[in-house]
Amino acid sequence: MKNLFKKISNTGVLVIGDIMVDHYIWGKVKRISPEAPVPVVEVTEENILLGGAANVAHNIHSLGGKVFISGVVGNDNMGEILTGKFREKGIQTDGIIIEQDRATTIKTRIIGHNQQVVRFDKETRAEISNLTLKRILEYVVSCLPKIKAIIISDYCKGVITKNLIKKLLGIINSSVFIAVDPKIGHFDYYNRASLITPNVNEASFGSGVNIEDENSLIKAGKVLLKKLQCQAVLITRGDEGMSLFEKNGKVTHIPTFAKEVYDVTGAGDTVIAAFTLCHSAGTSLKDAAIFANRAAGIVVGEVGTTVVTPEKIISSTNMSKEK
Repeated sequence: MKNLFKKISNTGVLVIGDIMVDHYIWGKVKRISPEAPVPVVEVTEENILLGGAANVAHNIHSLGGKVFISGVVGNDNMGEILTGKFREKGIQTDGIIIEQDRATTIKTRIIGHNQQVVRFDKETRAEISNLTLKRILEYVVSCLPKIKAIIISDYCKGVITKNLIKKLLGIINSSVFIAVDPKIGHFDYYNRASLITPNVNEASFGSGVNIEDENSLIKAGKVLLKKLQCQAVLITRGDEGMSLFEKNGKVTHIPTFAKEVYDVTGAGDTVIAAFTLCHSAGTSLKDAAIFANRAAGIVVGEVGTTVVTPEKIISSTNMSKEK
């Protein structure tokens, strides 16, 4: 494991996608409002964290990889805060583009006694401008000599478009591993990606197969492999773990590592970051999936958007060996 992290430290990954802010308001619930049947949260703390594609990049950085990121923020206070947080962590912001007429995406979650009470979003879903698309592609070209993989983090907020993916595939060579965290409605964008990491619901939609049991799960995975011409499909299955489908016909079911699940927020970001970084550092697809499963099992055991570190993974590995 320590040898793997040495290799990871020399591995560059570019993240392209929907950058957002995860805003948490923490508090205690002691009573119900007299105005409506809703809980009254007494606020004790607030956090502003990196979300979406920003969380993917944060995970790669936290695991020790060399990360580059490209996406869009608005010309607003939250956009400044977000880019400031990147700089604090030593992550380059050259690929983050400000669009004047776009608001920075914010997901605000109100948490009472470690349980989410409500979430409200501020966002713009319009597609990015042609000028922004051009600048993203220029940034990609500048990063190519320094990276082994590209992660497409698609949250349907306007950055990941069919045109962007088409042009992206036209400027990179086959040696660059392309991993996609897909969203419903965009599956036809991802043809010829190296890896896609849908959850069960997304895999059902993308394959047209209603996943109800292991047989339908296997059918869906094979349909996606053939349909998108991927090297691999990794279907995340919540408390049932993950299933990896490889182009060579191998299917590997990986049971969940999580002991207790407190919050799944950002788990998909951790999965794709850990898998792509691990595989790009030289491991097999199967070993990368096992590594990603362990990383995800750690973050879902904590409340709020969080990241995994080498220390946490090594510690969890040692604990498993002792048992």
